Amino acid sequence: MILTINDADLDVELLGGDDPTKPLLIAHHGAPGLGSRAEPELAFGPLSDLFRVLVFDARGSGKSSDTPPYTHEQWVADVDALREWAGAETFVMAGGSYGGFISMEYAVRHPQRLRALVLRDTSADHEHNDLAIANARASDRVDIDEDRLMRMMEGRIRDDADFRESWRELLPLYDYEYDPAQLDARVASVDYHFATHNAAFSENLHHYDLKPRLGEITCPTLVTVGRTDWITPVSCSETIADLIPEAQLVVFEKSGHSPPREEPELFQRTVRDFLVQHALG
Repeated sequence: MILTINDADLDVELLGGDDPTKPLLIAHHGAPGLGSRAEPELAFGPLSDLFRVLVFDARGSGKSSDTPPYTHEQWVADVDALREWAGAETFVMAGGSYGGFISMEYAVRHPQRLRALVLRDTSADHEHNDLAIANARASDRVDIDEDRLMRMMEGRIRDDADFRESWRELLPLYDYEYDPAQLDARVASVDYHFATHNAAFSENLHHYDLKPRLGEITCPTLVTVGRTDWITPVSCSETIADLIPEAQLVVFEKSGHSPPREEPELFQRTVRDFLVQHALG
């Protein structure tokens, strides 16, 4: 369904029925300008027997409208407006990759709203960008075009066609086991919004550093990451788990940037067990 949220038209899906007494889980996708609700639906949709699972295309991504500003403050405000629309006073916040940035931003701005926090392959600051660039240059899976790599990582993409080709070049880095036969389909499945990506990587990331505030997060927190994640490496998740009080860290040994897709049964069992223990009742 299309909902108008803070003057943007967002493509939203609510899984698990509309019973307002059922706990709510809101899951935020990563990759501004590339991501969509398909990613969190894969990761958290199976929990719809326990929760109302709300997934959506953030403003400037997927099928949602290109309505600026594309800032962390605005994306957090959109999450809170979706919470209000769903009629929940408290909920579980979940997010992967850049969606993890927004999830942590929400947690420090609205700590009283969260039953629990689930993070996947993410970072508490912008320093992962330098690690990712080094990992891309060192990989033998891709023949990196240096100019294209830096335009991607610094938010200087020229248009949607350039975005598409830059994404195609980097996609082989994301998986623990890469299947080149899937490349064309994965590239074709994306809605490209280059301006959203540029705002995220050229503006937002320069001042993104939540490390000083992670100690304020008091809700139960699960931090998950794939062992060979190239863009938000394990060290980033270790930092988060060290700084959030009593956070649990789980490393998926046969995953890259997406344990929900690469080790689905283990990921689902891990998240379900955590939420049953900490977010229900």
